[in-house]
Amino acid sequence: MSNLVERGAGSLDASEVTELILADHAEMERLLRRLRDDRQDREAVLRELADLLVGHAEAEEDVVYPTLERKADDEETEEEVAHGEEEHAEINEALLAVLEVGDVSGEEFDERLEELGEMVHHHLSEEERNVLNPARDNVSPQKRAALGEKFLEAREGLLAGSPGDVDKVRTLVEKARQDGLLDD
Repeated sequence: MSNLVERGAGSLDASEVTELILADHAEMERLLRRLRDDRQDREAVLRELADLLVGHAEAEEDVVYPTLERKADDEETEEEVAHGEEEHAEINEALLAVLEVGDVSGEEFDERLEELGEMVHHHLSEEERNVLNPARDNVSPQKRAALGEKFLEAREGLLAGSPGDVDKVRTLVEKARQDGLLDD
């Protein structure tokens, strides 16, 4: 694995959770742009993107989302957090489709990558607007800093492995189906 732990959220000299999440979002967008460039080592970039997508989402669901649900002062924020988990499952399903293509230079790869990119972009925009903005209003700066430290720790632990491994993603997709987060 590359220095993925040190990029995105890991590159910041801060622990404010919303800023850390935004930094990872920017790194995801950068990796998607690189994947669209057929002059890149697309297999290596895909592994990095898969690891970041899965590691970031799992850290959010394990550490960040539960706290934001408890701190939410409105039902809408709670619903957006639950919706975020559904979108993570959908992204994992689209990621699995990309990982299973095999030939990263073919048209099928490009088509599935575009679908994944659209889903990721939609999720990032919606999460920034409907989850992170309310968090800035409803969670104290001290709590956001403490939450950021926990997020970084969880993220680093996940990225130390290979969270975007195709078998792991396949397992996550199957679990999401069993949990009713995905249609069969």
